[in-house]
Amino acid sequence: MQRFENRVALVTGAGSGIGQAAARRLAAEGAAVFCADLDLAAARATAEEIGDGAVAHACDVSVEAEAEACVAACVEQLGGLYALVHMAGILRFERFEDTSAESWSQVIRVNLDGTFFMNRAAIPHLKASGGSIVNAASTAGLAGLHWGTAYAASKGAVLALTRSIAVEYAKQGVRANCVCPGDIQTPMTKAPAMPDMPSREQLTRISSLDGPKGPEVVAGVIAMLASDDGRHITGEDVRVDGGTLS
Repeated sequence: MQRFENRVALVTGAGSGIGQAAARRLAAEGAAVFCADLDLAAARATAEEIGDGAVAHACDVSVEAEAEACVAACVEQLGGLYALVHMAGILRFERFEDTSAESWSQVIRVNLDGTFFMNRAAIPHLKASGGSIVNAASTAGLAGLHWGTAYAASKGAVLALTRSIAVEYAKQGVRANCVCPGDIQTPMTKAPAMPDMPSREQLTRISSLDGPKGPEVVAGVIAMLASDDGRHITGEDVRVDGGTLS
């Protein structure tokens, strides 16, 4: 299935996890993929694995100028932009009362400001191509997350941001949706330390009914939303959580 033949996709967070899986999936379906990540070496590894003209680019999405330069470089080097798949983000576990203003701001800056900067920079090009946006939200944006107040707040805001973009640009041919992963095994979800050992009840609350899955299951949903198969879907948040919140 070549749903992205002759189309360009910019994927952030492409160096690992869901971003990397999405870059692989879109490339397998014919896309020319611009692989952006804070870690240039990781982005290069993904681009080299994909081959077929994939490009690697270093970008800190929380910096306005870097986000704008990233989109500009994609358009210049690959000739346009059809899909923005924005998966870059950070996760941190802290007790709410111990969360510093600096820690809160960093999570918001990367997860929310980064989404704003990348989406805003991409919109003019997506209007020209009739393309779409898929942003990374989370089940944490739909239900509370123990020790994850800043993360949950950022993802809830990403949902609201995405819906507003969808409404504003629907008649201009641009779609915007979110994926809300839950119980997905990625380097980001494995890395953060928790203040305490989670209780059985806490683990049950965030566990899927069919067990944890790899990022490729989310990549498949991203590809559908970004493609013509999702042409009548916009402003939506699609849970990929194995029934966690059902």
